[in-house]
Amino acid sequence: MVALLLFALYAFSWQGQTSGAPGTAGDQGEAGTTLPMEKLELVTSAGVRTLNVEVARTIDQQAKGLMFRSTLADDHGMLFPHDKPREVSMWMRNTYIPLDMVFIRADGTVHRIAERTEPLSEKIVSSQGEVAAVLELAGGAAERLGLKAGDKVRHASFGRAPD
Repeated sequence: MVALLLFALYAFSWQGQTSGAPGTAGDQGEAGTTLPMEKLELVTSAGVRTLNVEVARTIDQQAKGLMFRSTLADDHGMLFPHDKPREVSMWMRNTYIPLDMVFIRADGTVHRIAERTEPLSEKIVSSQGEVAAVLELAGGAAERLGLKAGDKVRHASFGRAPD
């Protein structure tokens, strides 16, 4: 039974995948299917930082996320917006690089940051409260950018696009 469940989860994680070499956000990605880039701003005590983010809006896009990527530039990321604030749980299955997961409230306030999550782990990373979105960055990027809980994120998902 456990083997069947694991196989089903494995098969689901590959659903819709094609073969190809891992890529970088902003190029063709693992299967040549990166999402369009949008600007996002982080408002920190160190200043405003502008990032290029792919926005995973659909269930399929969110299920794949940054899986199979071998690199992620410091000024890139992926945003996972949700229709309504809710408790969010993520994992690192088939994700080859460590990520910082930034959990963001509906008003664009950073709720919490899970730093340097473990690649290929099935350990659940929780928002620990209701959030409207998750921003995934390269592991250690939040610290390098000076991003902390309480800082603000500007993007159309939070009612304010970058200037």
